[in-house]
Amino acid sequence: MTATIDAVALAQALIRCPSVTPADAGALDVLADALRGLGFACEQPRFCEPGTDAVENLYARIGNAPLNFCFAGHTDVVPPGDEAAWTRAPFAGRIADGRLWGRGAADMKGAIAAFVAASGRFLARRRSAFEGSISLLVTGDEEGPAINGTVKVLEWLRMRGETIDACLVGEPTNPRNLGEMMKIGRRGSLNAVLTVLGTQGHAAYPALADNPIPRLIAMLGAIDEAPLDTGTPHFPPSTVALTSVDVGNTATNVIPERARAAFNIRFNDSHTGASLERWLNERFAQIGGRYVLDVSVSGEAFLTAPGPLSEIVAAAVRAATGSEPECSTTGGTSDARFIKDHCPVVEFGLVGATMHQVDENVAVDDINALSEIYEGVLARFFPDEGT
Repeated sequence: MTATIDAVALAQALIRCPSVTPADAGALDVLADALRGLGFACEQPRFCEPGTDAVENLYARIGNAPLNFCFAGHTDVVPPGDEAAWTRAPFAGRIADGRLWGRGAADMKGAIAAFVAASGRFLARRRSAFEGSISLLVTGDEEGPAINGTVKVLEWLRMRGETIDACLVGEPTNPRNLGEMMKIGRRGSLNAVLTVLGTQGHAAYPALADNPIPRLIAMLGAIDEAPLDTGTPHFPPSTVALTSVDVGNTATNVIPERARAAFNIRFNDSHTGASLERWLNERFAQIGGRYVLDVSVSGEAFLTAPGPLSEIVAAAVRAATGSEPECSTTGGTSDARFIKDHCPVVEFGLVGATMHQVDENVAVDDINALSEIYEGVLARFFPDEGT
């Protein structure tokens, strides 16, 4: 069974599903219908655990051969914000001025549509000779807590003995122009809340109180005063960003009993979440006093070293755009942090200049060019021995 998929039309249909995390709003059904038309077998596992929202996911595969190339992504999107501020309605999927407008156009419904169109053209040319497998792993939980999405689908696949040999994630990796950049890794992300404890008292008698604020200031200075490192071969220097300082004191004559701060560390592959937590406690202990440190690590730093997969992607990008993509590890976290435990993974997608913004949009020509790149990746990953 074969069909022709128009990547732009499919992207429009996906945008018209207001799939703000964790809502699916029919997006995965639209995608599954298109894939079934190409002969893919589609399953939509739904995962939930106590205290979390249930999330719909999609795993589609064509072929039974053990060499399985996977396209991965997400149909969930961030909220549109004030819809009145949009030039064009965020879920209308309109085309104007040569661009597709709407929430998810860049991040990342445009790339998902390009996955499908590329797979359709590749299969139409190679169906009789194709001896591999192509799969799509699409979640509705990437923009949210990422608990019931990709990580659970991967475990579900592992439990039934199904493997992925290589994966391309369609996150919007290009800063300005299609072909500039692919991601071969990501920095880790650590979020922490530091609460310094003291003793409440009258501001006129500070000697009778224990003011936690000076110690909090000193502790924050101890982690912000010097760089954590100078970077590694494939990663920039790690960074500490203070995101909140809060005492919650509405009285001018009261010394508070506690002071709180939050911060985020984006770290390279010279650290782990555990090593950074030890470093933080060592720094804070040097200041002294009572404190509580709550740490959560949403992802460890990882790297798919330049090699066969990145070379295949780079060659496909060069052929379609004439550009040599930079191998980068910048940006935030993505679901590649889960996939890297199962197979080599590279990220390449559309231009991300407007992602998460009002009036998110991408060039229509870029969607079609991205689909051509993805088709080129498949052709190089599964070379035709008869040509």
